[in-house]
Amino acid sequence: MGTKPMKILIIEDDLEACNDFIKCVKNRDDIDIVAITDSDVEGMKYVKLKHPEGIVLDLELNNSSTGNADSLEFLANLKKINLNYEPIIIVTTHINSKRTYEILHRNGVDLILYKDHPKYSSNYVLNKFINLRSVFSGRRNTVQEQIHENENRISDLIYYELDIIGITPNLKGRQYIHDAILFLVENDKSDANVIQYLSKINKKSGNTITNGIQNAIIHAWRVSPIEDLTANYTARVNYETGVPTPMEFIYYYADKIKKLI
Repeated sequence: MGTKPMKILIIEDDLEACNDFIKCVKNRDDIDIVAITDSDVEGMKYVKLKHPEGIVLDLELNNSSTGNADSLEFLANLKKINLNYEPIIIVTTHINSKRTYEILHRNGVDLILYKDHPKYSSNYVLNKFINLRSVFSGRRNTVQEQIHENENRISDLIYYELDIIGITPNLKGRQYIHDAILFLVENDKSDANVIQYLSKINKKSGNTITNGIQNAIIHAWRVSPIEDLTANYTARVNYETGVPTPMEFIYYYADKIKKLI
């Protein structure tokens, strides 16, 4: 078993099943559910952002709000994106077909669990992930390495964007801005307060963090050529102050970086 909880993405359209997974995880410290969705389309977005080590994939998504009725397209699309690692995939299904199972395995599925089997439960599924994690320990290490590499790549993109508009390394607020953008990129749809998060990891007050970010932005708008600013920061700027607010600036670049990756 790994020292860190295994990050799991759940793609399931049965609300009761989703709630069962949530209840199971509350009593375990080896599993961390990074996202739950009923859509294979949304699931692909979570794969890119969260880099889960394991994926629960319901084969029949008949009640999906935005995706396809089955998950085969998800498996095909998973091969097309440049993940640089192989998540462990467990398909859950009411279908008991040897031919279907062969197709799934050919498309990279590690294990298929029949939902109508007497032993089937959410906890049973999660236990299988932990077992497979141990079997694929070498692949697991690759996952952790690639997640680290991906974070470094995102950091490089953030620093590049800040450099070209004049938010240079000598500015105290630059690191706060970087950490805020990275947090939003890696925690898509999180309800966490960004300033509170920065205050906690930096052990600084919220006012200190906000002022540092605002001063860095003001510096950039004072010293950088206007053509560089307008070319690289395309959101509207408050006409009274002439500069973006800290939150406007951070969320603009978080969205920009998500599109770049």
